[in-house]
Amino acid sequence: MSDSSREPGWERATLEKLAFAALNEQRSARRWKIFFRLAWLAVIAAVLFAALRQTAPSATKTGPHTAVVDIKGEIASGAEASAEFVVAAMRSALEDEGSMALVLLINSPGGSPVQAGIINDEIVRLKAKHNKPIYAVVEETCASAAYYIAAAADDIFVDKASIVGSIGVLMDGFGFTGTMEKLGVERRLLTAGENKGFLDPFSPQTEKQRAYAQTMLDQIHQQFIAVVKAGRGDRLKPTPETFSGLFWTGQQAVEMGLADKLGNLDYVAREVVKAEDIIDYTRRDNVAERLVKRFGAAMGLGAAKSLALSGPQLR
Repeated sequence: MSDSSREPGWERATLEKLAFAALNEQRSARRWKIFFRLAWLAVIAAVLFAALRQTAPSATKTGPHTAVVDIKGEIASGAEASAEFVVAAMRSALEDEGSMALVLLINSPGGSPVQAGIINDEIVRLKAKHNKPIYAVVEETCASAAYYIAAAADDIFVDKASIVGSIGVLMDGFGFTGTMEKLGVERRLLTAGENKGFLDPFSPQTEKQRAYAQTMLDQIHQQFIAVVKAGRGDRLKPTPETFSGLFWTGQQAVEMGLADKLGNLDYVAREVVKAEDIIDYTRRDNVAERLVKRFGAAMGLGAAKSLALSGPQLR
């Protein structure tokens, strides 16, 4: 087509068409963006709604029942067996008018003495407040911090092959000073305060620092022993090995007074509580909380934890 055959103003018309096409494309892109955002909001709202429905049982139940709270895995802040979760679950269970008793179903190797101490204190307080019995039922393991918790229960039931005890405290770590010297690596640690680098794995440990740490562990150990003696009372038959950190089978634990009887959850609900209906009040991370922890601040917290020193542990 020759230039003379084109209509006047065709350039302007073409530009207008291109402009309108680009504008429509942008509008369409914005609409799709809004659509996907609304779709994600709907998904998040559905997840939150489902999470809210996963909360503990309602405050009032129809008929008597045995309330159960699981204490499983490591006892630590942020874990499902944390004081925050366990205490909240125990309160809900005992505040329920239909609960005849609370059973702490334990399967844990131990963990934080602080978390265990909080739970132990709360068991004592709740027993007095609600005048309902609290029993501990041990599955595979009830050691260290887990036994610290169980000691406050009215009675402890175990399987004959359960692992019970380990009444002791440890603080673990590594020392790499000799290895670094062999590799020709120099540790450059600057501190203000002569003990600020205490327990640094790349620095030598002095006898003064070792003695300080041992004093701290001994003090926590004595706190643990006092809790066990207060909880078990005259039932305890202590020997020189009782508080040494050793552990025993459930059958041995009964003979030593660390536990009371052999029995599982169903047995306790049926024969002891006399309420066969069992309702689980265990507080667990719901879907929304897991999403928040996965995509939110937990990433930073996990990085911080990986760099932190290990504190005293009841294990």
